[in-house]
Amino acid sequence: MSVTKRDYYEVLGVVRDCDETLLKASYRKLALAHHPDRNPGDKHAEEKFKEAAEAYSVLSDPQKRAAYDRYGHQGVSSAAGGGFDPNGMPDLSDILNEMFGFGDVFSSGSRQQRRSRPQRGEDLRYDLDISFEDSMRGLAVDIQVPRMEECGRCKGKGAEPEDGVTTCPTCRGRGEVIYQQAFLSVRRTCNMCSGRGQIIRRPCKECKGQAYLRHERKLKVNIPAGVDNGTQLRLTQEGQPGGNGGPPGDLFVVLKVAEHPVFERHEFDLHCTVPVNIAQAALGCSVDVLTFDGLQSVKVPEGSQAGTRLKLRGLGVPHLNSSGRGDLYVHVAVKVPQKLTRDQRRLLEELRNMLPAENEPEEKSILSKVKDYFM
Repeated sequence: MSVTKRDYYEVLGVVRDCDETLLKASYRKLALAHHPDRNPGDKHAEEKFKEAAEAYSVLSDPQKRAAYDRYGHQGVSSAAGGGFDPNGMPDLSDILNEMFGFGDVFSSGSRQQRRSRPQRGEDLRYDLDISFEDSMRGLAVDIQVPRMEECGRCKGKGAEPEDGVTTCPTCRGRGEVIYQQAFLSVRRTCNMCSGRGQIIRRPCKECKGQAYLRHERKLKVNIPAGVDNGTQLRLTQEGQPGGNGGPPGDLFVVLKVAEHPVFERHEFDLHCTVPVNIAQAALGCSVDVLTFDGLQSVKVPEGSQAGTRLKLRGLGVPHLNSSGRGDLYVHVAVKVPQKLTRDQRRLLEELRNMLPAENEPEEKSILSKVKDYFM
């Protein structure tokens, strides 16, 4: 059962020609009302917040808004899996701080918790060129993927192993500082350590304090038979490393299949063209077609016209990750000679005189006359 998304303007409660100020004010109201930090455990409020955030992320972008106004939800969707990411929701302190400038008053620990929780690494993309023949048969190939890997010397801390890290003197390891403003105690993220509670006193000599080093990793990719141009193969946890002990991202290998000089692919079917002369088309013949399963003899029936299509069952593209194959379609192209010898011209002139004009009744079929003449 499919679920239809609500109109983004309806979600935010604004008219289609509203300006940016009204758009932001409407989103602000919904975000504050339904944010998960203010409604812990309320799934309905969380869904409302995600819906409003998705609508605002599209309508606040001029290009996305123009595409949405013209094509609707389909205009801003991504075949590659893009779009709104609910895992990237801002927390309540971010919203309040952006809109009012005092988000830390209401959410003292959310930023520190967010920085300390494990974070999944970024995904990587690798474009791989393969031949048409390889896409039909499948293959295993080794690739060299550049990516960041945790520094072995500092174990991803960015500091010298023994005494490279020290407690932040500003926040004393809490990651936040407290300011007294009248009757309010305002908590803010420590600027000295960016909320980590520690600062690097001596950067790691190996990675220069970056915590990660660039390496090329050799990976084996198994490409199944039947892949097409644009097919994506996912290698789990072969992307960039995660933060704070989080899992690595994934590696997506995007295939670029070269065109074939003879065969053309349509989904899981193959198509090719076989030329025959006018006598072969009229009388019928057998032609040899070189397929991916070897040489196949194809019978061209008598009376074949230009564009006649012959089907060879099961000689097409293998179904991806399943049994069965598509079909091979052979298209007959009747070739008319551009240059004739004297004997060829004489024979064709005699044949022309034997064949009736198009507006005359046929006493004997054209096919029979051609057969009688050439046999």
